[in-house]
Amino acid sequence: MKQGRTETISIRMISCAFMVLALAIFKPFGLEVWQWQAYVHLLAIFALGLFSCFLTEIILLYIVRMPRSYDRGVSYIISRNLRFQCINTPLVSLLICLYRHYMMSSLVEGNKLSSSNYLETLVIIAFLSFAIGLYWRFKFRSRYLAAELEETKLLNEQLKKLQTSSAGVPRQTEDNTPVGGTDQDSQVTLEGTTNEHVTLDLSNLLYIEAVGNYVKIVSKRDGEIHTNMLRATMKQMKDELQTYPMIVRCHRAFMVNLGQVEQISSNSRTMQLVMRHSHDAIPVSRSNVNKLKELLG
Repeated sequence: MKQGRTETISIRMISCAFMVLALAIFKPFGLEVWQWQAYVHLLAIFALGLFSCFLTEIILLYIVRMPRSYDRGVSYIISRNLRFQCINTPLVSLLICLYRHYMMSSLVEGNKLSSSNYLETLVIIAFLSFAIGLYWRFKFRSRYLAAELEETKLLNEQLKKLQTSSAGVPRQTEDNTPVGGTDQDSQVTLEGTTNEHVTLDLSNLLYIEAVGNYVKIVSKRDGEIHTNMLRATMKQMKDELQTYPMIVRCHRAFMVNLGQVEQISSNSRTMQLVMRHSHDAIPVSRSNVNKLKELLG
């Protein structure tokens, strides 16, 4: 938490410094007539920028209720920073406009408070804010893509270990009593709401998908991919397979056999499980990502 707060302060200070540097180069608001005093005004504008950032952070945290969290991924950070800019840009423009009126209008008549002055200030700050935002967006995206690549590599290593050890994991009942056999040598019969049923070796099950009032059961048999439709719900399938630790629900519409997952792929938006043999990419919902990570860990 402390490290995140320190990084946030550092980011805001760098952003304000960039804004002041641009103002020092282009000298808007009649800064060129102030000679050495222009640097005092620029220092004051830097302080106003930091103060505006502080107010915007409070608004985001307590009113918009968007805490700064680096654990929520790059999309969340980019979305939060966009909202930060939308709030901070008009706010800092107003503060600078007021400063121009009260502190910089004695030598420059055009600094008097007016709607045209505010619009001028807003356009300048909006342009600078856009440029600063592009820089941080690229920086954060690069950082999180690298972190996600490393995390995905680790998850795939953990998946391989789980698959290797699963052959010796006995099946258990709801009260954790071993019933003999393992997930790899079990034969199961999945029944629907009608008289239809599907019998298969559990090790050959790839995944189950909800399709309307039916479930699609995808499995490997005799070296080929087979699909069976069964009139049933995902809840029924979950109840029937709950004693098999390698069968997990990763999405509202999907259950997968972790023993048949070829690899885990992820990006800033989603995580997917690529299945062996069929090479289908099964999505992992956000609500199930942490559960999957805990299971693999």
